[in-house]
Amino acid sequence: MNVDFMRNVDYWIGRPICAVLSGMNKIERVFKKPDTKKPIKKILFLQISEMGSAVVAYGAVKKTEELFPDAEIHYLMFKEMSSILKILGAVKPENIHTIESKSFFKLGTSTLATLWKLRRMKFDVVIDLELFSRISNILSYLSGSRLRVGFYKFNNEGLYRGKLLTHKVEYNTYRHIGVNFLSLAYSLKQPFDEVPLTKKHIDLSMMETKKIISSNEEKENILKKLKTINPKISKKNKLVIINPNASAMLPIRKWPLDKYKELAKKLLEDESIFIIVTGTEQEKCDADDIEAFVKNNRCINFAGKTANIRELIDLYNVCDLMITNDSGPGHFATMTDMTTFVFFGPETPDLYGPVGKNIRILYSNYACSPCVSAFNSRKTPCKDNKCLQSISVEQVYDKMIK
Repeated sequence: MNVDFMRNVDYWIGRPICAVLSGMNKIERVFKKPDTKKPIKKILFLQISEMGSAVVAYGAVKKTEELFPDAEIHYLMFKEMSSILKILGAVKPENIHTIESKSFFKLGTSTLATLWKLRRMKFDVVIDLELFSRISNILSYLSGSRLRVGFYKFNNEGLYRGKLLTHKVEYNTYRHIGVNFLSLAYSLKQPFDEVPLTKKHIDLSMMETKKIISSNEEKENILKKLKTINPKISKKNKLVIINPNASAMLPIRKWPLDKYKELAKKLLEDESIFIIVTGTEQEKCDADDIEAFVKNNRCINFAGKTANIRELIDLYNVCDLMITNDSGPGHFATMTDMTTFVFFGPETPDLYGPVGKNIRILYSNYACSPCVSAFNSRKTPCKDNKCLQSISVEQVYDKMIK
């Protein structure tokens, strides 16, 4: 579904539902207080969208396992994005629950079916990883879980989500999203009456990250795919990935395509370098443009050629370097040792940067940046991303060569 359509559904339908459910919750709390002393045996993480965020949330899931070793961990996500959960392996495949979002009808019917299933499973805790999505907050409440953890606005203006949480955690706009996710996990171990949660020192060093090592067979399989396009490519070459795409949610995050073209041409002056342009089948037009511009058989158009995300990670494990816009691939790369350059502009790497020693940030740090945040539903009035345009091909080239 269209991103703006989903935002409108969340606003126009989500707000009144949150208001009604808040009233019901207030009445319920008069007669029945949340039981915080009962053992926690079953926990559901709720993160309906964004695969890149799921990579960052891995640390919070693992921390929750550590804090509650006897608890059964489950995860809820949009079906179209849930493949990342199987790759991460943070939860058992049978504990992954999904909602289809291809159409408004599918969204409605699959949501109702999933809710019915979740209510019968009787969760002790739902941890809502979404920042200020109303729909996720509604799902959390309707799941029937006795404890509900999530981000609460407190004295911040706007982004009404009702009063449905039992554990209201401060969303800290000055701390990395990984720290905020950890704060949700730790809140369950803090005194229930503390406001706001979580009153505890947390930093990124406390966040476990996932590493995926491809087998020799998996590496050979991906090299065979590359060789079907250019038989001369080998592991002896310097393999550089260019990912010129960003999700449909925030296309403003793209470094200009013309600059990617110039960079590709400049890199190919070194005859030991092969460039692999990636993207989904729907994003193939950008890869086609780069290929047509450089006119060099050492530029391999690989958009739509990987069967799944796991195969994309195998590709990362045979390549030396990648350059990408701020999007999912930057986070996927943290699961490998490939050096990765990530452009930032409308968002800040201080909050949303991929977490890994192999990550290099390209950021102009304009006065207007970041212009998107959780508090404006990640919508920006900007139509001219000069913050990214100001990063020159020469700057990027020099850093990559080093």
